[in-house]
Amino acid sequence: MKGIEIAEKFYEDYGKQMISEQFADVEDRIAVGLVGEGSECFGFDDDISRDHDFEPAFCLFITEEDEKKFGFKLERAYSKLPKEYMGLKRQTLSPTGGNRHGVIVIEDFYKKFLGDSDAPSSIKQWLYTPSSMLAQASNGKVFRDDLGIFSAIRNKIIKGYPEDIRLKKIAANTIMMAQAGQYNYGRLIDRKETGAAQLAVFEFVKHAISVIYLLNNKYQPFYKWAYRGMRDLPFLADLELSLSGLTELGNSKSEATEKRAIIEDVASLIIAEFKNQKITQATCNNLENHAYSINDKITDFNLRNMHIMEGI
Repeated sequence: MKGIEIAEKFYEDYGKQMISEQFADVEDRIAVGLVGEGSECFGFDDDISRDHDFEPAFCLFITEEDEKKFGFKLERAYSKLPKEYMGLKRQTLSPTGGNRHGVIVIEDFYKKFLGDSDAPSSIKQWLYTPSSMLAQASNGKVFRDDLGIFSAIRNKIIKGYPEDIRLKKIAANTIMMAQAGQYNYGRLIDRKETGAAQLAVFEFVKHAISVIYLLNNKYQPFYKWAYRGMRDLPFLADLELSLSGLTELGNSKSEATEKRAIIEDVASLIIAEFKNQKITQATCNNLENHAYSINDKITDFNLRNMHIMEGI
C-alpha cells in the first residue's frame, strides 16, 4: 500500500474520531491531508522509501490565528494517536517544529515552499519560484477541508503556469537544448573533449525534461524524481528511454554517432509537440529558431522583451 493510502486510512481509523470528539467546535476549521515533502506525497514511494522519514501520518492544516487558539492542544492530541499502525512506527514529533506531519500552519506551509503565504501572482513570482517547490506545494491529497483556505491556495497552484510564463520557460529551456545538444555536443566530440561533451549531453537532457513537463503544464519535481514523474505525463513520456540512453551511453566514435542521432530525434519529437500546441511558427529542426518563435508568442510586452534566458 502506498504511503498516501496509509495516511488516509490512518486518518479515517483514528484521526477523524480524535478531531470530532476533542475538537467538535472547530473541526470544520481543520484541513487534513498529506501534502509536501517526501516521495509518498507524490505517490512515488516504494520499499526503499521506508528506510527513513516514512511513517503512518497526516497533516493538520490550520490558520495562524487558529494555531494560537488551539494548535498546541491539537498537536498534543495528534501525538497521542497510536504509535504503530500497519506495522509502521510513527516518528517522534519535534518540540521545535519543522515536522512534515501533524499540525502545520497554512501560511507557514506555503511560505516554506513559495516564499509567500499565497500562490504566485506576479510575473516575477511565477518566473523565479523553482518548479520543484511548486510541485511540493501542490502534490499529495487533501482528505478534508471544510474551511477551504488551504485548498483555495492549492487549487491556484494546481492550475499550472500562466500561459505567458509557460511559454517563456519553454523558450528558455529550448534554447539551452539547442546550444548544448545540437551545437556544443558535436563540436566537443570533434575536439575529443569527451568529458565536456558528456556535460553538454547532461545539459541537453536536463532542459529537455523541463520542456516536456512544461508542454504538459506540470511542475517538474526534484531531479531524482524527474524521470519517475515523466512516466505519468500525457505527452512525450516515452522520451524517457531516449533521454536516459543519452546519459548512459559513452562517447566512443560509434556511441557519439548514436547520441547525435538520438538528440535530433528527441528534438524532432519535441518540435512536433510545439507545432501540435501551435506555439511555434518555425518550420525547421533547429531548436534555437523554435525558441525565439515561442518567445514571440508571449502576449505580455515586458515578459516577451526580457532576455530569453530569464525563463530558466
